[in-house]
Parts: sequence; structure tokens; C-alpha cells
Amino acid sequence: MPLDTPGEHGPPTEAEPLGEDGAEDLLRGICFKTGPPRTVGVELEWLIHDRERPDAAVPPERLRAAADAVRAVELDSPLTFEPGGQLELSSRPAGSLMDCVDTVAADMALVRDTLGRAGLTPAGLGVDPWRPPRRLLKEPRYAAMEAALDRSGDSGRAMMCTSASVQVCLDAGEEEPGPLGYGRRWQLAHLLGAVLVAAFANSPFRQGRRTGWRSTRQALWADLDPARSLAPRAGLPPRDAWAAYVLDTPVMCIRSDDGPWVVPEGLTFREWIRTGAPRPPVRGDLDYHITTLFPPVRPRGHLELRMIDAQPGDDGWLVPLAVTTALFDDPEAAETVYRTVKPLAETAGPAPAPRNPLWATAARDGLSDPELAAAAAASFTAALEALPRIGASRHVVDTVAAFTDRYVARGRCPGDDLLHPAETRDAPPHGKGTGR
Repeated sequence: MPLDTPGEHGPPTEAEPLGEDGAEDLLRGICFKTGPPRTVGVELEWLIHDRERPDAAVPPERLRAAADAVRAVELDSPLTFEPGGQLELSSRPAGSLMDCVDTVAADMALVRDTLGRAGLTPAGLGVDPWRPPRRLLKEPRYAAMEAALDRSGDSGRAMMCTSASVQVCLDAGEEEPGPLGYGRRWQLAHLLGAVLVAAFANSPFRQGRRTGWRSTRQALWADLDPARSLAPRAGLPPRDAWAAYVLDTPVMCIRSDDGPWVVPEGLTFREWIRTGAPRPPVRGDLDYHITTLFPPVRPRGHLELRMIDAQPGDDGWLVPLAVTTALFDDPEAAETVYRTVKPLAETAGPAPAPRNPLWATAARDGLSDPELAAAAAASFTAALEALPRIGASRHVVDTVAAFTDRYVARGRCPGDDLLHPAETRDAPPHGKGTGR
């Protein structure tokens, strides 16, 4: 939910009203842009903590001053701040895994140095372990979002203001069937998602207490308004499934050039088109509506995988980026992991993620679940074999191997380090370095 979301400052006034057929055609055309997978990107969200006292709340004015200092730094990646003051670094589309890693690593080094001079540090945790939700940004979008999500409980505020993730962005894939075809990649993203949740679970605490979940962040997503956070219906062609999902999901808010934004209840985008009230929707409203939908995999021309907790350490973020890219973009690895996770997901039943029982087990138990642990071990092995084939550096391969040894091979996830710190003393350390 970056601040530079399209249409933040209101709808374009010159656009023609949008019809239902036109909306469906747009969605089918813009959601899966096919071609050989060549580009990759990553969105890194970070909590901002005091370097010496991470459990202490950072005053809003100090966060704002730090944000201004970071904005003044010349970065390659666009930088935004989230409602609770989290920092988000969104890479530009890169031509290879290593292009993405090198660029983001260089940007993060500058960000860390700038925050460090203010006595602050970016913290790689899926949910803030100590602080309650506190919205710092006052833009109409976030006021409307808060009002809409409050209808289903307090998970929405916690998600907005205290959560952080690693979001991996990959090309939709080829038009033709096969391991790199867009239909297979769409299916694989949902089948593999629970394994990624479990392997990278890193948020077992909230407001100073154990929650009973390895990934509290994933539990928060599952507790949100299901129309907005569940995956689209399985069984339909991906373009049809996504178009129906977008049009049949309630509108979170209707933007206005002046005054508070309207927060309707139960008004789907399809109904808004048909009624034209309180004003007819335009193309900009459809684009904006998509940004208010939070399924675990969101197609925006590319595929945006949204189920991974923020990771600890300077290089922790590159592990999910490298593993996921290898499993999707290397044909051999893609076929191997598809055969690995398909039977596991099928036994869990048809309920959509993230409320599917397999996803709930992944969020609660991490890799202590034997079936998820076995699937993760096979997936990480396939990724390690594929990384040299897609041009990964020795450092990236070594960092993924260290994570595999420390966690996956032991049936553990990063959240277990927080729950049982004494058990990590003999574990090999996280990869350190520049990320190159």
C-alpha cells in the first residue's frame, strides 16, 4: 500500500464512465501480460525501531524526520512509507535476479546508513512484537481503509500499521502451456504459497505476547474481510477468475476531490458500474480498486506474491527473492516443485487461501509440520540446484544454503529463533554482506 498509489488525489474528471463489458475487457488485458519470464522485482517492507531500545515506541516526529532524511537520499528504487511508519522499498523491474539483488542491496545500504545516523534501524519482522497499531498517515485513503476494515475487527489496523513483508514480483509467464505458462505459474503461486508462509514465518509475537502463530502476519490476513483477502475462485481460467474477483469484491472507498471519501458497505464494483451512484466509476477508479484488494497472489501484469513475512538480517530478504525466482523461472525447478506441492495442497481441500487449512497450519506451525517440512526441503533443494542456472552469484547461493541449513533442514523457521532463542546458539549464522 505505497503512498504513490494511482489516483491518491482523486478521480480523473475527464474520463468516460466505465461499462461492465469494458471493465471485464480491461481486467483480462492488464492482469496477465504474457511473454518469456525475463524480469523480477521485490518490495521490501520494514518496521522502524530504535537501535538501542527496539521495544520502545519511536515518537512520530522522530519517524517523520527520519523519513525526510531517507527521502533525500538518491536511491534507484522508489521509496514510500506505510500508515504505521513502516518503510517500503520497491525495486524497479530488473532484467535478472542479480540485477535486482545488486540494486536493492545498494539501496538498502544507503537506507540503513541514513537511519543509523538517527539512531534507528529497519527491523525485519512480519509483525511488530511490541507496539499496538498507531496510524501516522492521515491521507484520505488510509482513513477510508481504516473505516472499512474496522467493520471486521482490529486485524485490519494491525495489518496496516504493524506488519511488514517481502513481496516477490515475477513475470506472469508465457501464453503457451508448460512450466513457464501463465496458467501453471498462477496455479503454482497458490500451491507453493503455504510452503513459503511456513518456511519464512517470522512473527510469533504481538503487543508483547505470544500469539500461538509462527506467522501472526498471515493470521491477520486470514482474519480480514474475506471478500478482499481470499484468493479468487479456483477452477476458472485465470483471467476470468481475476476479472470476476475484482468486479464482485466490495468497493473499499469512493474517492472525492473534496471532503471525506465515501466508504460504502457491500457495494461491489459491478454494482457500482450498474447503478452509477454516487457517481459513475471511471478507469482510474478500477485501477484504484485493484490496489485495495489483498489476495495472497495479485496479478498486476506481473504476479505479486504477498504471503512472505519480512526477514531478519541484512541479507535475509534475498533468500525468499532468490528461492521464489529460481522455482518459478527455471523450467526444471518449476516442474519439480509443482509435482512436490500439488498433492500436498490437494489433500487440504478446496477452500481458498489464506483460509485454507494448509495455510492455517503453515501460519501456526511453520515447518514443525512434517508435510510442510518435507515440501520445503524438496523446494529449497530444487531452488539451490537452479540458482546457478539462472545466474545467481556465489554469495546468493551461499546465503540460501545457510538459510536452508539453519532452518529448512531442521524443520524450523525464523520465528522459532524468537520463540526459542537458546536453541539458535549452535545454528550457522545468517548470510552477511552486500547482497552481491
